[in-house]
Formats: sequence, C-alpha cells, structure tokens
Amino acid sequence: MFQKILIANRGEIALRVLRACKELGIQTVVVHSTADADAMHVRLADESVCIGPPPSRDSYLNIHQIVAACEITGADAVHPGYGFLSENAKFADILAAHNITFIGPSGDHIRIMGDKIEAKRTAKRLGIPVVPGSDGAVTEEKEAKRIAAEIGYPVIIKASAGGGGRGMKVAHSEADLEVALQTARSEAGAAFGDDAVYIEKYLEKPRHIEVQVFGDGAGRGVHFGERDCSLQRRHQKVWEEAPSPALNAEERARIGGTCAKAIADLGYSGAGTIEFLYENGEFYFIEMNTRLQVEHPVTEAITGIDLVHEQIRVASGGGLSVRQEDIKFNGHAIECRINAEDPRTFTPSPGTITHFHTPGGLGIRVDSGVYSGYKIPPYYDSLIGKLIVHGRNRVECMMRLRRALDEFVVDGIKTTLPLFRDLVGNADIANGDYDIHWLEKYLAKEE
Repeated sequence: MFQKILIANRGEIALRVLRACKELGIQTVVVHSTADADAMHVRLADESVCIGPPPSRDSYLNIHQIVAACEITGADAVHPGYGFLSENAKFADILAAHNITFIGPSGDHIRIMGDKIEAKRTAKRLGIPVVPGSDGAVTEEKEAKRIAAEIGYPVIIKASAGGGGRGMKVAHSEADLEVALQTARSEAGAAFGDDAVYIEKYLEKPRHIEVQVFGDGAGRGVHFGERDCSLQRRHQKVWEEAPSPALNAEERARIGGTCAKAIADLGYSGAGTIEFLYENGEFYFIEMNTRLQVEHPVTEAITGIDLVHEQIRVASGGGLSVRQEDIKFNGHAIECRINAEDPRTFTPSPGTITHFHTPGGLGIRVDSGVYSGYKIPPYYDSLIGKLIVHGRNRVECMMRLRRALDEFVVDGIKTTLPLFRDLVGNADIANGDYDIHWLEKYLAKEE
C-alpha cells in the first residue's frame, strides 16, 4: 500500500479522496492555488503545497509544479480526481518516469480512449455496440454526404478530441451538412487544437446510460452496474441516478457483462466509465472516461463499495477486492449537482457563502468542500456540492430527495437548488420518463 498520496485536484473531489486516504491510513498531500488557500481539503490534509496563482494553467494544470510537490513531500502516488490532469496521458507518463504511481490507467489506455475515433474502433473490436457512422475522421464534404446517406439523416458531427458539447453539430438533411461540417471543424480546432471530426447517426430520443467498470490490469474486469445521466443541459450532466428507470434486469446484465469482458480483454487498470446512448432497447457506445466520475457516489450508494478505496487498492498492486458475483445492487440512488449558478440563466455566481446547512438523516450524503464564510473563487468549475440520496426503491428515494432539498440551505450566492426543487415535483421525472433532450425543453418552457 502507498505511504503518501498527493491529491492533484481541488474542491469536493479533493476532499472525497482525502477522506478515503485517511480511512486507509495513508498520509495525504494536497496542492492548491493561491485562490484555494482556505479550502477545506487544504485545512484537513497532512501537508499542503501551493503550486501557483489562480489560473488553472498556472497551478492545477502545471505538471512540473505537481511533480515537484511530489518530490518535495515524498509522495509515492498521485490521485488526479476528475477534470484537470485526470485524463492526461503525458502526466501519467511523466509520473511513471519519476517512479510515482498514477492512480488510474496507463498512459496508453488514456490516449486510446481520449481519441474519440480510436476509442470507437477499440470499442467495436472489443465487442461493444457502437453508433453507426464513419470509421475515422471525415475531411471531405463528398465523403460526409456518402456516409450520411448510408446511415440516414439526421446525423451528428463530433470533434474527435471533443468534450462538453463543443465541436458537435446536427444535420437533418444534406442541405444542412456542409455548414454543420465546417462549423464543427472550426469549433473543434479552436477548442481543442485539433479539427478532426467524425459522423454518427443522430438518435432522436435517447437516454444517456453509463456503466461503471474496473480492471485489475492483469485480465480481470468487473462492472458495478449502470447510471442514468440523461438529465443534461448543454451536454453537461445535472441529475444522475442508479439504477436506470429505463432498463430491465436482462438489459442491465447484458450491457454490464459486455463492458466487464471488454475491460478484461483490454488489460485495463483502475476505474473507468463506458458511456452509451440507449434507444429502443439498444445500446450505442459514445465514449469511455478513464477516470472517476463526478456521479460515482450513486454507484457507491447502491453497491456499498467505496470506489476510491478500490482505485487505490488496484493502483498499489492489490488487485480487485471483489468478484462480479460479490457485487449486489441494493435500492435506488439519485445525485443532484449543486452549482453556484443562477437557477434560470445558469450564470456563474461566485462570492461568499454566508450560511451553509446540509440536510441529514437516513440515506443522505453531501459531498462538498464549502462551508459558511467560504468565498467561492471565480476561476473554476461552479460545482459546490453534490446531494446524494438513497432509498429502498425509487419512490422512497424521490420522497427522501424532496425532503433533503427542502433542508439544504446556501445563502450569499445563487445556486441551482431551486431547479432541483422544481424537478423533484415534475410528473415526468417522478415517472422516470425523460431523455437527454428533456431538460433543455423544460427550461425553454420556463423562460
């Protein structure tokens, strides 16, 4: 087991990892920018190192400073959390070169899954169902028209190096295709420094289903069930739940088994999430995230297994602590992402939290690094906390969630809490009857 882990992140995920380390008896080091000097994870860590000014490029994305912090403190491993350097293959390689363990997959696996085109090829080879579309990057309009005609309109054009909805355009007809192709390539080049795009069939009313997987790096793989992340705004997840209200036991076992086998065959090590669009009983691979997900607590709630403990165990060479038959699913869990944003316009709302009170009681968990008097800096993601609620079934979970949202108090700034109070009372949400377009349509009606 590791002696000392450096946590290369901030906010609630840094605190989440820190708690897991403390439970395992591992010393902790956190890094922070000058803007995060008073953050909760900095206060609670065994050691902290300031690595630069507020801009992420000068601190949390500064590989040289993070490696230096490891060497200064004697950390023998790094947990990257999510975001920042968590899916940076170069970072994983550099740590390996300095004999520091990256708590995550190999740089090669990060590279494969970080390239959307190569990821799709790999998924297909591993037996994972994929969305019909181009086999590689599309550069010519003529080729794009041929592929679109073969798979049928509408089609979606995506950036190969994309994420967060950037470099994505939908074409409903051949007349739309030329502009969509040019716009997607332009956006991709500006956002990612790579204008490569590919084409896929655009599904009209799909759900976003993702499967939590783990590999031991030596040919064993397991899955921890699925999460439904269909409630999204601008391709950003807002509400996640497990299990999905849309799947039955047979579908759940089928896609979970497919993903676990693929991870084993790939020789993958650590946590990963294989994401799908789901429509009319069929799953279509869209991407794989080679890290811990923001929404991992809902999986922990229904399995009772600490996924960060599992990450650390696998990275230290201890292998997986469970076999597939050991993983049981219990009840239902929902996570709401609480952001420091206006609940209607979604404009960021940095500032000082004057009062912060979290809900409690059976089945309630809040992952947050903020506190009364904490000043939210304007430099980073607006997520300030996650409310995770667990019940014996979805009905009980929704009842408990409604009560927990009523108890949650954040004063001094605007948050998205009012949005969730609206959603929990909506009939479609109560019935689990929604797709990836539902939330944006709902918000458009409210304007």
